[in-house]
Amino acid sequence: MPKLKTRKAAAKRFKATGSGKIMRRKAFKSHLLEHKSSTRKRSLSVMAVVHERDEENVRLMLPYL
Repeated sequence: MPKLKTRKAAAKRFKATGSGKIMRRKAFKSHLLEHKSSTRKRSLSVMAVVHERDEENVRLMLPYL
């Protein structure tokens, strides 16, 4: 079997935890931050777990994760 290629765009966006879950960044934290509350910005900084329905697609993009 040949080696599988990793989707490099996905590799930059997702990380695996020790237990095998896939983590992602939350959206809406890149710009227009002035009017957002500190609490909201702080909660957007926390990594989130990829939803179970999307997880299969992410795993296909990252065969060696």
